[in-house]
Amino acid sequence: MILRKKIASLLLVSVLCLGMAANADASEISETEKKAEELENQKKAAEGEKASLENQLNGILTEMDETKAKIEAKEIEVREKEEELVQAKIDENDQYESMKKRIKYMYENGNSQFIEILCESKSIGEFLNNAEYITTISQYDRNMLTEFQQIVEAVAEQEEMLKTEYAELETLQDSLIAKQEELNQLVEGKEEELKQISADLGATQERLAQLKEAAAAAARKQEELARLAKAQAEAQANAGSGGGAGAAVVSGNGMFTHPCPGYSRISSEFGWREAPIAGAGNNHKGMDLAAPTGTPIYAAAAGTVTTARYSSSAGNWVVINHGNGLQTYYMHASALYVSEGQSVSKGQNIAAVGSTGQSTGPHLHFQVMLNGTPVNPRNYL
Repeated sequence: MILRKKIASLLLVSVLCLGMAANADASEISETEKKAEELENQKKAAEGEKASLENQLNGILTEMDETKAKIEAKEIEVREKEEELVQAKIDENDQYESMKKRIKYMYENGNSQFIEILCESKSIGEFLNNAEYITTISQYDRNMLTEFQQIVEAVAEQEEMLKTEYAELETLQDSLIAKQEELNQLVEGKEEELKQISADLGATQERLAQLKEAAAAAARKQEELARLAKAQAEAQANAGSGGGAGAAVVSGNGMFTHPCPGYSRISSEFGWREAPIAGAGNNHKGMDLAAPTGTPIYAAAAGTVTTARYSSSAGNWVVINHGNGLQTYYMHASALYVSEGQSVSKGQNIAAVGSTGQSTGPHLHFQVMLNGTPVNPRNYL
């Protein structure tokens, strides 16, 4: 009785401690979730900024391509204008040389040629025409020279204008290249920022998963301890109200005494069956003896108790080692009257029927193990 009270107290303390730890874990999980959410927002913002920078960079590259095309076109215009200027200067020079030759000729021969031309005129009309012709030649030379000089000046001005435009385009291209380098650096910096944020986010998510897994494990442990504490409390209540272990009972003619002579029916035989609970399996390793809750359970034979505790599947259960590779299992009890390490005699009241663990109703699952293999209990009763 004292031992059961101590066990129940320890279980309650463990449940409370696990509850406090669970609250602390919940707080850390909440903080970690907030941190993960902040990192997600930072990542999205950084990705948006990177996308904006890349759009700007693409715009710069497009503008650079357009400017490059303009520069190439302007280079062609400049070359054409240079060739045009060269030709204009040649024309100007040719006209100048022709005029110099005529002037030299007139200087060397005097005006005799012109006088002869005038004197050979047969009429005043022809005379006037010849005089006008001589004047026209001189005037033509002067006009042509002036025209060619004007063409040279105009072409030179156009060439300078084209060169200025070319220089402006080159300046624009240099500016675009500088802008491109700046944007590339910003994109690289944003990529490094994203890598760091992703690494931090990954670590935070991993930590969050660990915390949730630990919290789930703690919750399962707390639930298991709560069930065990409840079972121990029920056992203690039964003991306090006269429902404790009764006198030893030996019945039957087999090697084992019947573990539950108060059973009403066999609800499930050893071997194949349709599993009543998902995950229970169709290969039934023992025999289920249906009986009201509190019906005494007896040790099938003398031996040593190796297990006397609560399990989420077997509920409150007892395992007795009988030696020579033989053990018996007693599962789903509502109360346990023995403890681990205790020696029991054949027919000793070790527990009471219940429906703890994975159970569909009050019964005793009685299982016989021989050298680690389940065998049919009927062979021993």
